[in-house]
Amino acid sequence: MVATGAANIQPLRTDFAQLIDGELISGTPALDVINPATGAVFARAPRATRADLERAVTAARRASHSWRERSFAQRRACIERMSAALRAQQSELAELLTREQGKPLPQAREEIVRAAIQSEGMAAISINSELILDDAQRRIELHYVALGVVGIITPWNAPINLAAGPLTMALYTGNTVVLKPSPYTPLCTLKLGELLRDIFPAGVVNVLAGGDDCGQWMSEHPGIDKISFTGSIASGKKVMASAAATLKRVTLELGGNDAAIVLDDVDPQAIAPKLFFASFVNSGQVCMAIKRIYAHERIYPALCEALASEARQARIGDGLQADSQFGPIQNRMQYERVLGLLADSRRRGGHILAGGQTPSGPGYFVAPTIITDLPEDARLVTEEQFGPLLPVLRFSDVEDAIRRANDTRYGLAASVWSNDLERAKAIALRLEVGTAWVNQHRATAANVPFGGIKESGIGRNYAELGLKGNMEARVLSVLKA
Repeated sequence: MVATGAANIQPLRTDFAQLIDGELISGTPALDVINPATGAVFARAPRATRADLERAVTAARRASHSWRERSFAQRRACIERMSAALRAQQSELAELLTREQGKPLPQAREEIVRAAIQSEGMAAISINSELILDDAQRRIELHYVALGVVGIITPWNAPINLAAGPLTMALYTGNTVVLKPSPYTPLCTLKLGELLRDIFPAGVVNVLAGGDDCGQWMSEHPGIDKISFTGSIASGKKVMASAAATLKRVTLELGGNDAAIVLDDVDPQAIAPKLFFASFVNSGQVCMAIKRIYAHERIYPALCEALASEARQARIGDGLQADSQFGPIQNRMQYERVLGLLADSRRRGGHILAGGQTPSGPGYFVAPTIITDLPEDARLVTEEQFGPLLPVLRFSDVEDAIRRANDTRYGLAASVWSNDLERAKAIALRLEVGTAWVNQHRATAANVPFGGIKESGIGRNYAELGLKGNMEARVLSVLKA
């Protein structure tokens, strides 16, 4: 179902600036920013040069000592001001986010509020020194200290939320930052930089817009002590290889091929809307979205039909249209990849229960699509689709379902759905993932660590674990006598 109503057409915008050492630097607008709902350029952003990066790193290093010396309470106050600014500028940021990313406007607003809530939550966590030993001879303490300068590279699917999280973790723990968003979605991050200029001292936060070359410069730069990267496995491996030369620390939150195992004691009609939303929100462009469902043969037909019913009712369209529920794929490269997976599924004998269409007209739209009867080695089962295609697979033996769910190089998250909580928990604990949910999916919080195993990442974001990932452990050993 295609949403109706025309979005507002605005003139080409070039009023975007990078934040470097407390100054807004316009530079030459060299990055074309495309509205994925139209496929047309609607804005241009500055493109960072090596000189811009050098100036940003120099500023961050210069500001590092004084920022580190501030107390957690002082740094928390700045984070709280950042969260307040996000809320105050929600409307402007959300419209910009929808124009460059594509998600429906209510979801863009929700992303900004979530970024504010998550940031406040992390800044409320205490990081304390630990006493290891205190006897007549020695006192040994473990302290946590800031790394220095953290480079943050963010993806295009949730640019505000996935910038605010690493920003908060780095800044609250005493680091200064150089932040670079995806070249596909630089605008709302640059606008965030404008807001942060009046909150943090000069040099503490620097925001650049650039291509993949700028990300490589950051990963290689000897003046950056850590890279926090969110994105694909292929790009994460490149970041890690580039960072190896200087042995800089890395946190990598990479792709997922999240399985949902649905047992035979559930009501398919009751859980189908939850499974559908967890699979297709943001048109499936979520690292922790459900990417494949394994349903017990007893409830398989009913669940497939219930999911197909949800897909048939879905309204796709420009995210600025009031009745749109699902926006476009964010960029042409990903759009063509999703179409390739759809074509491969047809070749492999997949049965399309609902969706499968690409609406006529401009933009990178693909209807939410439910596919059954795929073999286990089909690309849509083995790869991360990052788009609105969902394979639903049948099982009869739960041991087989666990084996198939684990038979992947990915290990981000998974879920188990059942009315028997103890049985579901036992299955969830056997899934080879960083997060296993029961009767829910995509449930995260500021005080719960998140990240992947296998090739889905290194390290954790959020919670005390994520904060300490931006610090070094330092032992203090005192000989008393």
